[in-house]
Amino acid sequence: MSTTPVTSGPSGDTVVVARVADRQWHALDDDLVAGRGHAEQRPDGRLFVTIDAWHDAAFDRLAEAMSADLPAPLYTLVDEADTELTAGWRRAGFTVRRREREYVVPADPHVTGLGAVLPPPGVTIVPAEQADETLLRAVERAIREEIEASVGWWSMPAEVNPRSEGGAVAGPSVYAVAAAPDRYLGLVRVERVKRPRIGLVAVRAGERRRGIARALLAHALGALHRSGTAAAWAEVHDSGRAASALFEGIGARPVGSNLELVR
Repeated sequence: MSTTPVTSGPSGDTVVVARVADRQWHALDDDLVAGRGHAEQRPDGRLFVTIDAWHDAAFDRLAEAMSADLPAPLYTLVDEADTELTAGWRRAGFTVRRREREYVVPADPHVTGLGAVLPPPGVTIVPAEQADETLLRAVERAIREEIEASVGWWSMPAEVNPRSEGGAVAGPSVYAVAAAPDRYLGLVRVERVKRPRIGLVAVRAGERRRGIARALLAHALGALHRSGTAAAWAEVHDSGRAASALFEGIGARPVGSNLELVR
């Protein structure tokens, strides 16, 4: 365990920051834990940091120590409504990189209106256990390249696991693909680490506006509904009008917005 030099917060209290494990820090105020910091490397290589502190002095000392210990750039994700936390990260030199809306998406097909939705002619929805890995890698790579060439992959939700090593879709979850006879046209991934979350729904550029995205959502949400899950969550970049329209069209309800900040 290593510690930073003793410093004094605005209240005059003495705060010491200790690195207690790899990418984990504690702020100690009079030998009592007054805050915790954690860093996590996402599959896309970016370092995301979080701090839970009891007062501003502990937060500021943790942010200072973590920024000194870790390589830049650093990222964090906060609820936009949490102005106090946002202000703390701004004091630490972080700036807003993007804003995304959070939606609660109903799973019941009677609510979404997706119960009778079918894929267009010549397209089938293939569940994860039946998917061809080579074709799956190819469609994920093609979609990523198309997004990179247009709005940029950075515009995807901050918590999306973009891909695993070698280009395959990453995630501990349930996914399905829209398949033509010779290739895959799109995919949906629902992550189920803490709560069901639509991590990605995407269709290749030349195949859009055919109802494929709705068919993928119908499959994914239908599976959740049959398993007894009432709703999933989704995040949409603030500029993603088409994605917002897609979710709102099936009864999704906006419940807040998140800010991604970077230093």
